[in-house]
Amino acid sequence: MSRRSGVLEFAVLGLLRESPMHGYELRKRLNTSLGVFRAFSYGSLYPCLKTLVSNGWLIEESGSASQDALAAPLSGRRAKIVYRLTAAGKERFEELLAHTGPDAWEDEHFGVRFAFFGQTSRDVRMRVLEGRRSRLEERLDKMRAAMARTRERLDDYTLELQRHGMESVEREVRWLNELIESERAGRDQRDGTAGQDRAIERDEDRPPQQEQDQSGDADGPPRHRGGSRPDPSDDTTK
Repeated sequence: MSRRSGVLEFAVLGLLRESPMHGYELRKRLNTSLGVFRAFSYGSLYPCLKTLVSNGWLIEESGSASQDALAAPLSGRRAKIVYRLTAAGKERFEELLAHTGPDAWEDEHFGVRFAFFGQTSRDVRMRVLEGRRSRLEERLDKMRAAMARTRERLDDYTLELQRHGMESVEREVRWLNELIESERAGRDQRDGTAGQDRAIERDEDRPPQQEQDQSGDADGPPRHRGGSRPDPSDDTTK
């Protein structure tokens, strides 16, 4: 499977996890929600859908009248097919969602992965963000080294174009730094709250202490109310 078809598979499964859709609506969501698919056509989408159906990850159903109206730009039977995620398809998406390899950091994959961060665990989000930052920092070092070697031979416009590219990468690195710090702060806050909750639970499970006399010492014998301890030498019964 090519990198392009792999990211399309991930996006289709992710969108269909939200709700069933027919081809027209699915392509519209790919174009508007996930910018990397702006240039995608039905010629790319439908072979992917057919593959997902054959793998048992999607099923085809007949669409309702309202869905058919949305699919009016299409002709023929395709406009009436609604694609629904199966249980196996949900498992496949969860498997892809947990993947944190280098592919998740690349330009095409990262944007799509980020679009589904709301469904991704915190640990996976952190690994993807840190991997992306590391990849961009490597790219930035190479760009700076290349500019240092060739800047004397470049005209002003080519040099300005390279600077623009570097600034774009630098902005994304700063943005990633902010996201990573936000993720860490959220995790630390939750860990602190969890620690407080555990302390409260321990206090609630602790048996109540015996009630002390208000005028008594915690570690000594009780005092008589309203006065000091009696003097043993003062025997009033004699």
